[in-house]
Amino acid sequence: MRGTPGAARALILATVLCAALCALPATAPGAAVPWQTPALLTALYLVCELPGRCPFFGSSVPVGAGSFFPLLLAAAFLLPPAAAALVAVPGSLAGRVEKPPAAARRIWRAAQLAVTVWAASSVHAALGGPATLGGGQGPEAVPSFPYALLPACAAALVFSLVLTTLDGAILVAAERLPFRRARRGLLSRSLGPHLVHASAGLMMAVLWRSSYGPLAALVVLLPMYLSCWVFAQYHREHAAHRATVRALVQAVDIKDRYTRGHSERVGLASVMIARELGMEASRIEALRFAGILHDIGKLGVPTRVLRKDGPLTPEERRVIELHPEYGHEIVRGIGFLDEARAAILHHHERLDGSGYPYGLRGGRIPESARVVAVADAFDAMTSTRSYRRGRPVPAAVAELRRCAGSQFDPRMVGALARALDRHGWSGEATTVTADERTVPAPVPRQGAGRDGPQAGPGRTAAGLDAPSDRSG
Repeated sequence: MRGTPGAARALILATVLCAALCALPATAPGAAVPWQTPALLTALYLVCELPGRCPFFGSSVPVGAGSFFPLLLAAAFLLPPAAAALVAVPGSLAGRVEKPPAAARRIWRAAQLAVTVWAASSVHAALGGPATLGGGQGPEAVPSFPYALLPACAAALVFSLVLTTLDGAILVAAERLPFRRARRGLLSRSLGPHLVHASAGLMMAVLWRSSYGPLAALVVLLPMYLSCWVFAQYHREHAAHRATVRALVQAVDIKDRYTRGHSERVGLASVMIARELGMEASRIEALRFAGILHDIGKLGVPTRVLRKDGPLTPEERRVIELHPEYGHEIVRGIGFLDEARAAILHHHERLDGSGYPYGLRGGRIPESARVVAVADAFDAMTSTRSYRRGRPVPAAVAELRRCAGSQFDPRMVGALARALDRHGWSGEATTVTADERTVPAPVPRQGAGRDGPQAGPGRTAAGLDAPSDRSG
């Protein structure tokens, strides 16, 4: 366990000792343990974990080391607590570990799961769970439903509580996080899946105790394992998408220091509009990506133009106005950004046809682009820059309403206004400056401000505050 912090090492050793004490009664002389059942469950659990160590499977296995919980919960329902604690140990020690130190992580996972399964099995036994599974003689041969659900759900709750508590404790010990922060969200995210795993474990335990025997229990095990594989693949792919987007946004933030953080807030505002309009979850996610990546085309704009302190020349403005097309080309080959590509290309179009790059008018502008256009202008107006202060949210909404119908889609403006009334704006008063300091805004001279000419006839103030008129 070299390289492991001292506090984490102490916690691991304490958990290993606790796990040993939990399992000790099973090895005591005269212990009435039906060793055939724990041996078979342990072997099955080991088989579920070993593919992670096989180069042929690589990262396509459904779970990491010691994580196939339906089988562990089935062991908690079928076995005495001490025997149930032993089931997770060989699989956890042999399973895949993605980050070093591998030995410490495997030992921790084995001890953590042994304690967790012991606690779940103890609660299940205390509530009379084994008697509800059937498999006895006479009336006891039939499972007692729905009574079997109560001890199973209680065991799943304890399983989730113990597991998340230990997860939080290791984060505190290894990364010195406050315990409240380390545990935040762990139980709420885990309890639902653990209850689902418990239902699969309960079905497996009932079939195991039935006249059909352990072979019938595998009918539950195989589909559940495949379901875990599909679910894990989805989450792996989703994590890869997020990592791709994060890398692209970081590249833009490094290049254009004046709008650092702007992309994330445009993504947030786009999601608020999409939810208010009742869009499907898949479209909401696409619009979040579109909002975050709407300015990715800045990577193709010369840095000297993006960081210029004075007003832009007409030639420089034409270069800036190429960034939607640059952005579209950058993400063209990224399949999961399908709908987002249209928003990236057209988010500077205006309803009256005076926008760019193609001067589209009205309904010819993609809906996703009309959402991002409103979100983009709103955040630009409410963000404090080094050269001007941000507007209050009500003033920015009033400006969006004034420009609705000519520059912005009134439906999108109304959706954002309703969402802000309901939820407020978490990005309000956020400073987005080159040096991360709030600088008092200078009083711009007519025609010489950072954003170019001031608002006048035929030119909207919202347009001036939007990134389109300065750096995209």
